[in-house]
Amino acid sequence: MKKFILIILLALLNNSITAQVYVKIIVFAPGLSDTEKVFITGNLNQIGNWNPSAISLDKINDSTFSKSFNFPSNYLVEFKFTKGTWLSEALDTNNTAPDNYKIKFINDTTLTFTVKSWGKISKKPMGQITGNVRYHKNFGGAGILPRDIIVWLPSGYDSVSDKRYPVLYMHDGQNIIDPLTSAFGIDWQIDETVDSLIYSKLIQEIIIVGIYNTNNRGSEYLETQTGYAYLNFIVGRLKPYIDSNYNTLADNQNTAVAGSSLGGIISFMLVWEFPEIFSKAACLSPAFKIDAIDFVDNVKNYNGSKKDVKIFIYNGGIGLEEILQPGVDEMLGALNEKGFTEGIDLNYIKDSLAEHNETAWAKYTHNFLQYFFPAK
Repeated sequence: MKKFILIILLALLNNSITAQVYVKIIVFAPGLSDTEKVFITGNLNQIGNWNPSAISLDKINDSTFSKSFNFPSNYLVEFKFTKGTWLSEALDTNNTAPDNYKIKFINDTTLTFTVKSWGKISKKPMGQITGNVRYHKNFGGAGILPRDIIVWLPSGYDSVSDKRYPVLYMHDGQNIIDPLTSAFGIDWQIDETVDSLIYSKLIQEIIIVGIYNTNNRGSEYLETQTGYAYLNFIVGRLKPYIDSNYNTLADNQNTAVAGSSLGGIISFMLVWEFPEIFSKAACLSPAFKIDAIDFVDNVKNYNGSKKDVKIFIYNGGIGLEEILQPGVDEMLGALNEKGFTEGIDLNYIKDSLAEHNETAWAKYTHNFLQYFFPAK
């Protein structure tokens, strides 16, 4: 389960579900010092939206911590316990990080958990970095927080000085290539996928630019003042830097963007607002329209000439994916009304058995890669 899941979206979701159940959670954690606290974090606003230090349990005595919540009835709630950071997560008896607790609450209840050890996740990361990567630390822009940038280069990049490459920009950059920086040690494995597709001559050689997120992800990835500052940062600061320092094909037809969840809607916004710079967007599990979030109307209200862009949309079918589906359906309808045609400039995939996580998104990266960058 990803740590950086839809911060603002899930806060809004809480207001849209009326049936609630009362749940009391008790954690027995012997051996903690007087100053140590126990936190709960999970996939709802009231349990922190995967912020490991947002919601502390109340200390009952030296070893017992508790808190009560009202959860949406019949909604799959996922959660874990920490001591305030992901380096001090509750471990199981094998000193490994257990899977998320996943419970659909139907009736009022009390749950009790025992935690005897805490620490950094010791599960073996899934995947490793494949290929040549370069880092640009604390890369800043006006109106947004600085963040790291990771750049993946194809294997022959350094040996062929006069060749230029298409570029794929990706949001949540720490989750796409390196399992050690990704949420729960699971990355998109975009490096392995691209490397394999290039070797099999199914796509062109490309450069990948991963843009790390920040604590302001919830506002940077939406139609807000910060969100447009983030878009302007990519268009006016980051892309010119990449084009100046790497052998890129800088025109819009060779420039694409991809992201998931809130990263899916900001990817769409980037090509919709700047089609002269980005001509392709992969939007996986996108939050196009739900409660106060609505970029579908922007498309419906657009009266200009048809935009010369390609859109790839994917959505799963379990948990949060179900909630996102109506917005996905509306966006597909709006794009059809604006002249987009399935199989030509619009590609849609639905996986009814998939959840909202990196493992699911990794499964479909080859689809948009071959759609955007087919081998010549």
